[in-house]
Amino acid sequence: MSTLAQLPLEIAQELLKIGAVALRPDEPFTWSSGLKSPIYCDNRLTMSFPEIREKIAEGFAAIIREQYPDCEAVAGIATGGIPHAAWVAQKLNLPMLYVRDKAKGHGKTNQIEGHFSPGQKVVMIEDLVSTGGSSLKAAVAVREAGCVVQGVVAIFTYQFPQAAAAFAEANIPLQTLSNYLILLDAAVANGTVKQEQLAMLQAWRENPQSFGV
Repeated sequence: MSTLAQLPLEIAQELLKIGAVALRPDEPFTWSSGLKSPIYCDNRLTMSFPEIREKIAEGFAAIIREQYPDCEAVAGIATGGIPHAAWVAQKLNLPMLYVRDKAKGHGKTNQIEGHFSPGQKVVMIEDLVSTGGSSLKAAVAVREAGCVVQGVVAIFTYQFPQAAAAFAEANIPLQTLSNYLILLDAAVANGTVKQEQLAMLQAWRENPQSFGV
């Protein structure tokens, strides 16, 4: 069983291995926002690999046990966080919720699905944090519904300064199983990234708007 200290590098290695994270510093990806990026992350692929999803679920459960022992419900952020929240809730024997990006336009017009009560302590589960906007929007919705958001835990973050500032401003702790800088170490070690490309890849995290310009 991996320890929490070992997990960030192990998760990074696994994400690279299954292609959930792809690095193309010489042929950048274009995100939906139009941003040019040397990295593309699709953590939904982890659902298809039982050993990896188990490692992720146990990592999330370990963080919640250690950091949020009085957690009363686990909430998945649509869509990537939903399956992981289900696996974690099962491990911890806790209620599970999920949060849409906006309320439904029909029926009960719910944004939050599942049973919850005012004052309930909730930890949010996310698959990927970029700027933090979608994660925080979901967290605010849970807060406004009367629950206490104890924190957000995610599989991976690009470590943008903008995201760190947004979570700090919202007074919501963020913890991740792995991150961009650890991923770069793993990518250099396995030959995915050349040593001479490292400085440029590190600089992208600090100023993503400048890449590929």
